[in-house]
Amino acid sequence: MVEASGLDLTFQTNDGPVQALSDVNLTVEAGDFVSFIGPSGCGKTTFLRVVAALEHPTGGSISVNGVSPDEARRARAYGYVFQAAGLYPWRTIGKNIRLPLEIMGYGRAEQDKRVKDVLELVDLAGFENKFPWQLSGGMQQRASIARALAFDADLLLMDEPFGALDEIVRDRLNEELLRLWGRTGKTMLFVTHSIPEAVYLSTKIVVMSPRPGRITDVIESPLPKERPLDIRDSAAFIEVAHRVREGLRAGMGDEV
Repeated sequence: MVEASGLDLTFQTNDGPVQALSDVNLTVEAGDFVSFIGPSGCGKTTFLRVVAALEHPTGGSISVNGVSPDEARRARAYGYVFQAAGLYPWRTIGKNIRLPLEIMGYGRAEQDKRVKDVLELVDLAGFENKFPWQLSGGMQQRASIARALAFDADLLLMDEPFGALDEIVRDRLNEELLRLWGRTGKTMLFVTHSIPEAVYLSTKIVVMSPRPGRITDVIESPLPKERPLDIRDSAAFIEVAHRVREGLRAGMGDEV
């Protein structure tokens, strides 16, 4: 689904060049749930933006679903979920979800069907006529995910979508996201600062270190696909979390 080889990205600034990504090599298979974790400034979001053709690498190569990121963007190959839900306050939830379908020229009947289907998928059926301010933060994020799923892209890019939510809501949305992934079979790229979240959600955890942003470890999760929340108390979970933590410490040590 995503193949990066020797990927570099350097920004030109008034203070001189800033290397955001350095020699990033990564393969993401179809159906993977890949989390990116690392300190602020390590290039997690930048990598997602490169996949989405919102930034362009200055070295190396990257393909998305077998084509360039620009071609993948034009083919509507991915949906993007940001940290803020980004819902238009003057549009109802249903009309927010409908927006990309309107832009892409889907007929009204197909729009109605897709909006209904994704609302059911994220457990928001019956809320299509509510406005964003009438929903909790967690429900708004589910609506944002529904909007990204509405045009049925194979790849979902998620940039720390639950970072601003309290721990109880975050845990519940983690469970719901895993169920959603299991039902849809989408490929997920997920940015987080939370070790428990990364370990709980992922089939593969990419540990990054800053300055310049690079991958220091790629951890294949041994956890089963079906994961109750209390799996976080298991020895296997704790072992993976320890490896992630050690990878982060090692990366920060390299920076120092």
